[in-house]
Formats: sequence, structure tokens, C-alpha cells
Amino acid sequence: MKLALPRALPRGLRPRLVVAFVLVAALSELITATLTFRQARSAILDRTQKGAVHDLRLQIDSLAPDLPNNPTDTDLRAFARQLDRASGSRGWHTGVSRDGGPPIGTAGDVSNALRDATKSGDSTFYERVEHADGHRLRIGMPIDYTGRGKEAGKPSGLVVYAVLPLDGERADISALINAAWAGAVPALAFAVVSALFAARRVLRPVRQLRTAAEKITSGALDTRLDVVGKDELTTLTGTFNTMAAALERDDAKLRRMEANARRFAADVSHELRTPLAAMAAVTDALDEDARSGTLPPDTADAVLLVSDETRKLAGMVEDLMEISRFDAGAAVLHLDDVSLRTVVHKTLQLRGWREPDEVITELPEDDPRIRVDARRIDVVLANLIGNALRHGAAPVTLRATATEESLVIDVADDGPGIPDEVLPHVFDRFYKADAARARSEGSGLGLAIAMENVRLHHGTLTAANLPDSGAVFTITLPRTLRQEDQP
Repeated sequence: MKLALPRALPRGLRPRLVVAFVLVAALSELITATLTFRQARSAILDRTQKGAVHDLRLQIDSLAPDLPNNPTDTDLRAFARQLDRASGSRGWHTGVSRDGGPPIGTAGDVSNALRDATKSGDSTFYERVEHADGHRLRIGMPIDYTGRGKEAGKPSGLVVYAVLPLDGERADISALINAAWAGAVPALAFAVVSALFAARRVLRPVRQLRTAAEKITSGALDTRLDVVGKDELTTLTGTFNTMAAALERDDAKLRRMEANARRFAADVSHELRTPLAAMAAVTDALDEDARSGTLPPDTADAVLLVSDETRKLAGMVEDLMEISRFDAGAAVLHLDDVSLRTVVHKTLQLRGWREPDEVITELPEDDPRIRVDARRIDVVLANLIGNALRHGAAPVTLRATATEESLVIDVADDGPGIPDEVLPHVFDRFYKADAARARSEGSGLGLAIAMENVRLHHGTLTAANLPDSGAVFTITLPRTLRQEDQP
């Protein structure tokens, strides 16, 4: 089982910079304090040791000549007392050992390591130990014969052991530690202030870049930033301005191309409208002759084919004109309070769809009134039902449910459903699920027009597959739409 660890690190760039500054300052302060402490500690203890050894040597050289050649224990005890009285501020306690024996005097216990080190009798040794009463410095110093004939300069076999406290030195070291801690607090405070100042200097251009990017996202492509300085953020600001200028040029170019394409489609559709109307009138007359049998069979088939294609072309031109109005923002709503049942049954009657053979309607019994543009809702329902009959299977079920806030209409069929790869594109213009299919019965704009009409009503139109089989299109419309609410 994996345990989720809490994210302790701050997420913002400002707190990260502050934390980084404080960590660096704290680490630097710690390293500096540690090195200073070690150097000062070594210097204090070394100075104390050298001074104590020097003072002890002076006292021994001054008092040792008074010792007899073969001193007794009483002589050694008296010699140790003389050394204790001569300690002054050192405050040492001494003891004298003869031929490696136990020290005689007030020195107390001496470690075996120090006693072994002074056996040779020709060097001074010392050690620092931690005692129950504090830290102590132990010194082992051999006594040589001095000015005694042929024995002069030879080891006497006597060793003086001195034990002196290091409480004063420890107090000095503790004072150093306290001073280091006292200096660390203002240093960390200064690091925080410096970090905040540096973060502000660093983040100001970043905030400006963020604000400018938000403006560009909202459509203000003419946004530019002042380039000040010569650092990396200045280079980034210049690159941002270059990118914004390129986006503005490309956007203007794309807008011109899009406007030209829309104008071209609208102009072509408008120009085709008149000749197509004339062709439709002629083909209607020829249709009557073809169906009456006055024309030869081959001619009648050709006339019917031309008439059918003319009607399809006329329908496509009308759809293109409608799409052009949506693209140009010229589509408007003419709202009216109408009966839902009236709108639905009028759509079915105008297209000749029979109930319940082709369409099954399930409408609320109270027949709610809705405030919509009846003509546009008729176009939406006609496109959805017609699409379901062409690509699905009859009967198509139209089910409506109403609340105080919204109206929901489902149009479902019993067909095979919509392939998953096609579902995201069903409302795209001229989209074909089968690229090999060159022609279709519709213009390829019906669902796109239905979507635009629903959007014009501030509603939504979605497509999905039913669990068993078939596709379902769901319209959701607000029931409180006002005239001034239209886009």
C-alpha cells in the first residue's frame, strides 16, 4: 500500500525563492558558525594548555632544586603542596609520582594512558577529559636533575601530574556559541528581507508577462511590454513582443481570409438563388408532363432526375444562406409564447411524417407553453427527425419533459447508432462519416444549422448513443428567454 506524503513544499514561485534564500543563508550561517566555533575553541584550549604547561614548568624548575636526591614521600607531598600554592589563577592540583608509582598529592586519579606516556621521562604530555564536575586538563611533566654534578640533565624518575579545571574556557566557548546564535537570527531576518526584495524584482516581469498573456488570450492582440534592461527576462520580454506581433499579423490575415470566404459563400448563394428559383419553376412544370406520360420514358426519367437535383441544390443554397447569416451575426430571434404540442405537430404535418408509423411523440399532458422562435425550433426538429429517419430506423421517438426553468426534448431512433469516431463530429459542417460516399441526400449542413439555432436560444444540443441501439439527440432550452438575451 502506497502512502500519500503531504506536499510540504510551497507551490508559488515567491515562497520558493524566499525558502531558497533562507535555506542558503541558514546553511551559510551554520557553516560559518561551525568553522568559527572550531577555530576559536581550538585557539582557546591551545592557549590555555600552552600557558598551563609553561607556568607549571617555571614552578617545577624553581622548586625542584630544593628536592633531595632521594626524596621521601613526605618530601614529595611537601613539593606537591608548594606547587599547589604556586598555581595562582590556574587553580591546579598536583601530585608527584616516583618510578611509575601512584602520584602523591592532590592530583587525584591519573589515567593509565597518561602515566604510560610519561614513563620515558623525557617529554611532557597532556590530555583533556570530561569530569563529573566539568572539563579538566591533565598534564604529565617529568622532572630532570638540574645542576647536580654528573647527574645533571638526566631523568630523575619523578613525574609531576597537574589537574586544572577548564570552566573558564568552557564559559568562553559557550559565549561564542550564544553569540553565533544571536547573530544567526538577524542574519536570517535579513535573508528573508533580501529574498522578498529579490523575489519582487524577479517576479515583477513575470507578473507583467502573465497579465499580457491574459490580455492576448482575451483578444487584445496589440498588447506589448516595455523592454527594459539586459538580463534574461528582458530577452524573454522581447521574444514575447515578437510572438504577440506575429499572432496579431496572423490573426488579421486569418480574419480577412475568413471574412472573404464567408462573403464569397454568401454572394455565391445569393447569386444562385434567382436562377435556381427559375429552374425549380421550370422543372415543376416538366415534372407534371413526365408523370402524366406525355414525354418519352427516357426523357421523363431525365426530367425527374434533373428536377430532383435542382431541388437538392436549391435546398443547399438555402442552407448556405442560413449559415452565412449565423457567421455574420445577422441571425435574430423572433420570440413568441407558443404551445409545445402545436410546434411539434406542425413540424410533422409540414413534412408529411405520420404518427405513430414514422414518429412517436411523448409530450407532457399539460402542454407547456414555451417562449421561442417557432420557425427556428421547427427547423431544429425537422433536421433532427429527418436525420434520424435517413440514417437510423423508424419509428423515431420524440420525448419532451418540462420544468419551470428548462425544456428538454429527446429525439431517438432505432438504428445502429453513431460510430464512436464519428460522434464528436456530427455537428461539423459537411462532415462525412464515410469518405468514400461522394453524395448524400442532405446538404451536410442540417445538424450544424440545428446547433446554431439552439445556441441562438441559449440552449444546448448534444448527441449520444442509447445503451441498447440507436442514437439520441437532446435539446435543452431555457423557458425564460427574453428578446434582449439573444446574442
